[in-house]
Amino acid sequence: MPLPDLNQARRDLDERGFVVLEEFIDADWLSELQQATERLFEIEGSAAGSEFKIEIGSRRLANLVNKGEVFQRVVAEPRLLSYIELVLGAEFKLSSLNARSANPNNGVSQPLHADMGAIADDQGYWVCNSVWMLDDFTAQNGPIRVVPGSHRWKQLPQDLIDDPSIPHPDEEIVTGAAGTVVVMNAHAWHGGTANRTDLPRTALHAFYARRDKPQQQYQRELLSESVQTSLSPELRRILALDDSLNDEVTKNCQQRSGFLK
Repeated sequence: MPLPDLNQARRDLDERGFVVLEEFIDADWLSELQQATERLFEIEGSAAGSEFKIEIGSRRLANLVNKGEVFQRVVAEPRLLSYIELVLGAEFKLSSLNARSANPNNGVSQPLHADMGAIADDQGYWVCNSVWMLDDFTAQNGPIRVVPGSHRWKQLPQDLIDDPSIPHPDEEIVTGAAGTVVVMNAHAWHGGTANRTDLPRTALHAFYARRDKPQQQYQRELLSESVQTSLSPELRRILALDDSLNDEVTKNCQQRSGFLK
C-alpha cells in the first residue's frame, strides 16, 4: 500500500495530530527488529529500561541506538525523517529510541499525556514521536489512544481533567498491522491502553525534538565510545553528538517524561 504523500500527511498532522503509515517496515526488517528487541529483553531481564524509566505493567528498553545497527537504521530512515520534518521543521534531532511492550493482561492504561510534558511555544511544536508496531495493534492488546486536535490546545491533560487515565470522550484508538508506523505530533494528548490479551504487544518509539530543546535521553552520555566513533556523519548529526547547544540544554534538564516519575 502506498504511503500517504507529504501533503496529505501534513493535513493529517495539522488537523488530527497523527498520521498512520501502513506497511512502512518491510518483512525482513520487521523480523530483524522483532528478534533484536526480544533478545534484548531476555538479556537485560529486570534491568531492561533502567537507563531511563521503569513502567508498571510494561517491559521497556532504552538507549537502543547503542544496541545495534538495526536500531540505528530506524532513527535515520529517510522516509521517516521527511514526516518528522512536517511537525518540527528542518532543524531537529533524535530525543530517544526506546521499546515498550505492554504485558499480557496488564490491566493498566497510561494516563493521557504530552511527551516531555511539552507545550508548543512561540516557535511552534517541538516534540514528535513515531511508534513502530512490531506486533499487530488491535483494539484489545493495548493500542494507542489519541485525542485528535489536542496538539493545538497548548494545555496538558493533567491541568484540565481530573483523571487522565480514564477514557476521554473524544479519543481515537489507533490500530494497525505489524509493520505500521504512526507519526504523531507528541503535543497531542495520547497514551497506551490496557492489554486485555494473553500476549505482549511491542513497539519501538523513535522520538525527536527540535534542535533548541533537550533530548529525553542524552545521547552523548549514553552511547559508548566505540559506538560513537563508528557512526556516520549523518547519524552523528541526527543524534546531536557534536552539538554544543544540545549539550547546554540537555545536561541539566529535569523533565524527561510526560507521566513517568
